[in-house]
Amino acid sequence: MKYKPLAIPDVVLMEPEVFGDNRGFFMETFREDGFAKNVVPARFVQDNHSKSIQGTLRGLHYQIKHPQGKLVRVISGTVFDVAVDLRKSSPYFGKWSSATLSAEDKTMLWIPPGFAHGFYVLSPEAEFIYKCTDYYAPAHERSLLWNDPSIAVDWPIIPGSTPLLSPKDENGLPFETAEVFA
Repeated sequence: MKYKPLAIPDVVLMEPEVFGDNRGFFMETFREDGFAKNVVPARFVQDNHSKSIQGTLRGLHYQIKHPQGKLVRVISGTVFDVAVDLRKSSPYFGKWSSATLSAEDKTMLWIPPGFAHGFYVLSPEAEFIYKCTDYYAPAHERSLLWNDPSIAVDWPIIPGSTPLLSPKDENGLPFETAEVFA
């Protein structure tokens, strides 16, 4: 596994070694000792799987209590994945990092606790799976406004389209009024 810190160094792109032949392929998607050595020691307690159609934008989500670290990957299709640093103590507070993840390139992304996370589906559809370091806690879930100009995420919105959003994401809070981490 190769580990590549992004513009916000705590957000790490992971490139697995893929062993393939005419029958298919094999790869490790997680190895605790390598992850602890190259990223952080982490305990994962929940796995999630979502499927979305092209143009769907999910996010930017976080939990103000029970914050989740997420190890994300795409098993079908392609997404533009974003992490926004909401840790007031961080030199990257209010900044974002991104990566395009696809089933074809098999890359994964680590988003630490204290970040808002979201993704936009670029392919006709995409299946997205992720491991979480804490359980889903709906009472503490928050949504940061996906298109807040003070954050200015450069989403690669398909020309002539409008992102497909849930009501929760349409009503996300602007960065200036959102709850953040110490």
